Amino acid sequence: MNQATDHHHGCCQGEHSSRRGFLKLATLGAGVTLMAPMMMSRPARAGSVDTLLLSCMDYRLMGHVADYMNARNMQAKYDHVILAGASLGALTDKKPAWGEAFWDHVAVAKELHHIKRLIVMDHRDCGAYRVFLGVDVASDPAKEAEVHGQYLVKLKDMVKERHPDLEVELLLMGLDGKVETLGA
Repeated sequence: MNQATDHHHGCCQGEHSSRRGFLKLATLGAGVTLMAPMMMSRPARAGSVDTLLLSCMDYRLMGHVADYMNARNMQAKYDHVILAGASLGALTDKKPAWGEAFWDHVAVAKELHHIKRLIVMDHRDCGAYRVFLGVDVASDPAKEAEVHGQYLVKLKDMVKERHPDLEVELLLMGLDGKVETLGA
C-alpha cells in the first residue's frame, strides 16, 4: 500500500509540476499579448532624426558631448556613431573595418532616418591620435587644431564625394566642453 501511495504521490506531483509550468507559460503569453498593443501603438520614429554625430569614445567627454547636442536642441534627435579618434578613426588604415562601419552607418542613417547633416566632433588631447599617428600634438594647441583640421577636412571631402546631399559640420571640443568649428 505504501508503494501505491508513493507512486500515486509521485504521479500527482509530476502532474502538479506540469500544471504549474503550463500556468507560467500561459501567464507569460498573456503578458506578451497584453503588451503587444502598446508596442504596436508606439509612433514610428523613422524620419524624425536629421543628424548623424560622429564622436570619439573618450569617457572624459561623454557628458560634454551630450550637453553640447542638448544645447543645440537635439536631445534624442540624432544618431550617434562612436569611433576612437572620430575623424581619424573613420580614416585610419590601421583599422580599415572602422571606416567601413562608419560608411555603413551613414548609409543606414540616410535610409532609415533621412539624415541631412553629419556632425564630426574630434576633441583635444585625443589618445587615438597619439596611438594611430605616433605623435603627441596636445602640447601645442595650434598644431593640434591644425592636425585635427586636416583629418576633419579629409573626411568631409570624402563624405561630400559619396553623399553630396549631406551638410557636414566639423568641430573640435576641448576637455572643458568648449567647441570650436574647424575647416568651414
